[in-house]
Amino acid sequence: MAPTKHYVFLCFTALCIIPLFFRPVLAHDRPVFACDVETNPELKNLSFCDTSLDVQARVSDLVSRLTLHEKIGWLVHGAKGVSRLGIPYYEFWSEALHGISVIGPGSHFTSLVPGATSFPQVILTAATFNETLFETIGKVVSTEARAMYNVRLAGLTFWAPNVNIFRDPRWGRGHETPGEDPVLTSKYATAFVRGLQQRDDGDKDKLKVAACCKQYTAYDVENWKGIQRFTFNALVTQQDFDDTFQPPFKSCVVDGNAASVMCSYNQVNGKPTCGDPNLLTGVIRGQWKLNGYIVSDCDSLKEMFYTQKYTKTPEETAALAVNSGLDLNCGAFLTRNTQKAVDRGLLNESTIDRAVSNNFATMMRLGFFDGNPSNQLYGNLGPNDVCTSENQNLAREAAREGIVLLKNSAGSLPLSSTSIKLLAVIGPNANATHTMLGNYVGIPCNYTSPLQGLMVSVATVYEPGCVNTSCATAQVDEAKTVAAAADTVVLVMGSDLSIEREGFDRVNITLPGQQQLLVSEVASVSKGPVILVIMSGGGMDVQFAKDDPKITSILWVGFPGEAGGAAIADVIFGAYNPSGRLPMTWYPQSYADTVDMADMNMRPNPTTGFPGRTYRFYKGPTVFSFGDGLSYTTFNYELLATPKHISLALEEGHACRSSECKSIDVVEEICKDLGLDIHLRVKNEGEMRGSHTVFLFSSPPQLHNAPQKQLLGFQKLHLEAGGEGLAQFDVDVCKHLSVVDENGKRKVVLGDHLLHVGSLKHSLTVDFPLQIRILI
Repeated sequence: MAPTKHYVFLCFTALCIIPLFFRPVLAHDRPVFACDVETNPELKNLSFCDTSLDVQARVSDLVSRLTLHEKIGWLVHGAKGVSRLGIPYYEFWSEALHGISVIGPGSHFTSLVPGATSFPQVILTAATFNETLFETIGKVVSTEARAMYNVRLAGLTFWAPNVNIFRDPRWGRGHETPGEDPVLTSKYATAFVRGLQQRDDGDKDKLKVAACCKQYTAYDVENWKGIQRFTFNALVTQQDFDDTFQPPFKSCVVDGNAASVMCSYNQVNGKPTCGDPNLLTGVIRGQWKLNGYIVSDCDSLKEMFYTQKYTKTPEETAALAVNSGLDLNCGAFLTRNTQKAVDRGLLNESTIDRAVSNNFATMMRLGFFDGNPSNQLYGNLGPNDVCTSENQNLAREAAREGIVLLKNSAGSLPLSSTSIKLLAVIGPNANATHTMLGNYVGIPCNYTSPLQGLMVSVATVYEPGCVNTSCATAQVDEAKTVAAAADTVVLVMGSDLSIEREGFDRVNITLPGQQQLLVSEVASVSKGPVILVIMSGGGMDVQFAKDDPKITSILWVGFPGEAGGAAIADVIFGAYNPSGRLPMTWYPQSYADTVDMADMNMRPNPTTGFPGRTYRFYKGPTVFSFGDGLSYTTFNYELLATPKHISLALEEGHACRSSECKSIDVVEEICKDLGLDIHLRVKNEGEMRGSHTVFLFSSPPQLHNAPQKQLLGFQKLHLEAGGEGLAQFDVDVCKHLSVVDENGKRKVVLGDHLLHVGSLKHSLTVDFPLQIRILI
């Protein structure tokens, strides 16, 4: 294993550039908490310190004791201490997208805890399609977070996950998300948040740590051809909004019970998301019943005023945000401008009370006001619970389970270590370490680069081929010489954060610089298998490699985390049977050349030639498709008894009793107990055990601009060679077989729905009894 290196990381937000530094470990490094009755017994007399009372009563008591100035101090991420009440300073901003991060001032690493487990970037974890794994990773991250909190190295509030839809392949932050599909993204959000938040004692009123669903909403432009996220106005139809952009956030809050939502920089249909009362108070609080706080993206209020120029004065921006439902400002804007807003009569103190009450309630659910954490459930955790061997093994398992095999010619993978005399490992990412982590990272427990992982099994020769991933000038001759002398070649190409990152979108989706030239030239002189490994966040147009018979295998490995090199070697040498499936479409470069990234429409427009977006709507050629992924074995399906017809029960007086209907509104009366079970027998017919994702898709009748295909659900099975398993899907007709119409209303479309499972297709007719229909 490579020794851990100490890097300087940058915070890619409007707010700051934060250098990473190690501070000395102090003897008094114990967690920050309020109501320290052991040190100050007088605090026992304060009701907000009384753990026998409910949260609402405690919060009401606390807020009633605060001055307006003190309340304003708890409207920002660096919440000000109230020493007279035994309340210390608290830092809300910590990040844990795929492990404890150094981004944000709430988390630190020292010699006491020099690193934390760095799991694969989210897009690769999503490629596992393993809900159990999603939750398990969240649980490990929250355990390490609690352990670090106990030695004053982390907070309790973590701003993750990112549940935006990976709408366009050029988006620089797409790899932070679970991909392009609303169902997958929703399931990831729910499972990961539960892993972070749920306590081991089952107390649903309390939190292990507090998660945050971000960035709400329709946020997926960084900086594309001068179009900046700080000023971008996302023009979204109601139909796209309700069936693509909003569902993951709804699931994150409603099903995951997330304790926070972060509003984004951009505007949606002319209104800043952090200043839209409908989006915040109306939807998040009113419809979804958020039990927690709403926070702004960092400095988004400043951007709303200074860059978007949405209001005339700073205090008007402050008032707009808080009146709209914002509770916490990442930044200092509310510190500077809230009092002015009150003085001008733009903001009432009672509204500020609402905001800080939500913040305090979250902290009380975390135990922050319950006294010394060492006396609480997780008080025994400490440095020995970070970077455990079990956690590091899980990082390796997540990486190898997510790796996607996209091409595999006969006789290529898996490689046999005993038959290879010399393996050439070539490419700018061949010896990558920090690149494997992606963004929002901390310091990993260890690194294993691809080169290090591969050289464990066979004699290896290494040639980078490019100075860096930009590969302005490929070192073709040197690479060809190395390749020609080897039995087998592994090319590790792709991108890094200089190409895909927060604040920066791609223009081209091909391999950067002269990487394609390097790959083709090396393949042309190779005498054995050529394995192309693509380390990237988004998809790449590698049609040339797909078509080149000399390139015998293609693997996509995302940004695979601290154990990425070991996981890549596990797959290449057959210690692990690949089971990852693409969570996003890989488009040709022609898509990037012709499609306006700022066009938020999901559905195709034949009049303008707009081809649509994602596998659900896109009508055009692909390099690889959503769900693609090969295995070293073969899985076959058998569809067991499944109904061919479902009838809807309509109440007396329903409009469709007296007129012909093609779709029916989703309402409780019709939908109650309306479902079906789909059972499939899955058999591993190969000679190698492996895992397999079973997808259930539906193609609904083409009404209301419905998706041409949509994912209803997925299950991950683990089967021995020759073994069988059962996949079962519980299909709720109103939830799974409905579509969103042009006005954002969910409808059950009548007619034939085509269900897909692999190559199997099953027609299911949805209607209502003929005797009550008026036939025309």
